[in-house]
Amino acid sequence: MALKLAFVGFGVVGQGVVEILRDRRDMLANTYGADFIITAVSDLQKGSVADPDGLDPAALLDAVSKRGTIQQLPARYHGWDALETIHRADADVVVEVSWTDVKTGRPALDHFRACFDTGKHLVTTNKGPMVVAPRQMVESARRAAVQFRFEGTVMAGTPVISTALRGLAGCNITAFSGILNGTTNFILTEMEKGMTYEAALARAQELGYAEADPSGDVLGFDAAGKVVILANTVLGAPLTLPEVQLTTGITKVTLEDVQAAAAAGERWKLVAAARREGDRVMAEVLPKRLPLADPLAGVMGPTNAITFQTDLVGPVTIVGAGAGRYATAEAVISDLLDIHRTVGL
Repeated sequence: MALKLAFVGFGVVGQGVVEILRDRRDMLANTYGADFIITAVSDLQKGSVADPDGLDPAALLDAVSKRGTIQQLPARYHGWDALETIHRADADVVVEVSWTDVKTGRPALDHFRACFDTGKHLVTTNKGPMVVAPRQMVESARRAAVQFRFEGTVMAGTPVISTALRGLAGCNITAFSGILNGTTNFILTEMEKGMTYEAALARAQELGYAEADPSGDVLGFDAAGKVVILANTVLGAPLTLPEVQLTTGITKVTLEDVQAAAAAGERWKLVAAARREGDRVMAEVLPKRLPLADPLAGVMGPTNAITFQTDLVGPVTIVGAGAGRYATAEAVISDLLDIHRTVGL
């Protein structure tokens, strides 16, 4: 069965997805019986092309690599913006991998709604709408009777959301706690090796783990956004970003603090957590000293991890990559295959 794809956004993640579709086409067909045909790509900077007969993945990647734009590729249509692409493209699934704004959710929020309005399935890695209006997005997809997958919004390709919603189906998940930001975990790991916070941050920026403006990571806001997504989708709690009771980053953790914890057999981690307390859900993002026996304490470098507390299985911990071109692209591929299986039934 073939599924036609329209891409909104063609940056690092979008190109990573297309690379996998190019390089693993035979494997996807032979192993899963899946054939994915790209019929449209729209990117604010790289241009827009659409063709119902399909676009060559290799040609798309080559154009970006050599010219920085796809606008000159031969295709039936050129110049559609994101919303026009969603409305007009001959596509079954929209892959929304545009830039993220977790304060307003836009422009991705408008992209999501356009998908639901036009009856197109949606796969996204975009945290913005899932932080601003997660329950509305899930409900809108349900009313529109379309498939909606967003594995890549938390811990990239490490299967956190699918494990909670499908792998642990039948369990009552009462709480979770995790390391949901790789930048801060890398910094704390480097500090344990003897670096100051400032030196460790500079090293993270040098390696590409931290942005030039790292405030979203080091002040805890990125992790708080992921708490909101998980609280709404896994715990079923209508939590908003301002309702995360405490959001404190790692900027006040000193080298002396890290050394004191190590001497006591403990380790500093930025822990993002939420738990049910009666009818309420309490959520926080805080740097904490964890005993080395805690599963989260052994997670080092840019790696992420999460522990779900369940009634039937007990604590379940998942450890894996939390960011990166191919790790995040794999989340999209996994979601596309899940939609392929679902709509093919």
